[in-house]
Amino acid sequence: MAGRQGDHLAPVGLRVGLPVVGALALTLLVAELFPADAMTRWMFHPAAIAGVCWAGQLWYAGRGLDSVRPWRYVFGLANSITLLRGGLYAVVAGFVVVPVTTDLAWVPAVCYGTGVVLDKLDGTVARTIGEQTPLGTRLDMAFDTFGFVIAPLVAVLWGRLPVWYLSIAAARYVYLGGIRWRRLRGRPVGERPDSDLAKYLAGIQMVFLTIALIPVVPSDTLWTVAPAVLAPSLAVFCRDFLVVSGRLPRDWFDR
Repeated sequence: MAGRQGDHLAPVGLRVGLPVVGALALTLLVAELFPADAMTRWMFHPAAIAGVCWAGQLWYAGRGLDSVRPWRYVFGLANSITLLRGGLYAVVAGFVVVPVTTDLAWVPAVCYGTGVVLDKLDGTVARTIGEQTPLGTRLDMAFDTFGFVIAPLVAVLWGRLPVWYLSIAAARYVYLGGIRWRRLRGRPVGERPDSDLAKYLAGIQMVFLTIALIPVVPSDTLWTVAPAVLAPSLAVFCRDFLVVSGRLPRDWFDR
């Protein structure tokens, strides 16, 4: 009985403690590395924004802790790399309250770009050392989605990308919302197409967003290229919804 109770309390403690400790640690770190007076005069400190976003990511991740066995996989090498990526994206989030004129305008590009590199690394490490878990998959998807929200938001606020580029941030939520709506109405929902195209386009998006955050890249060039980069990704979300809603056969794209 004691052992079962301990197994139950451990994930509960992590679900509460991990976001709190993580948020405080990241807030203090960002506040120390990037003083507010060097960045912004807004009422919200960038470090506080980063901490809140990091807490939210950790809370979401903690919801999947019950499925992780053995416990060493929770903070194994692969998941630790993924968590570091989420922390870097949270730092990028802090820059939504920072003007483009800051001397630290290079930080979002470095943090997001490093996160992109780690995105390719964590999966390789997990497969190599046998640390593939549902939690790792959940973390990877959550941080990918968060990155696709916060990176274009900073780029748009800084005038690096047009406001309509934020549609890439909304696309996944619209897709998931459409699926939920169909289920609520009792309509069938099929399986998503098994295609590498979405992963390939996601990689292109990550690279482009990293470039968009680099201060020395001309904004005019980014605005010119943006439609060609955005359109295929939005088209894939439309394709996937047409397939899962039964409007297109799942094997149509294999013909």
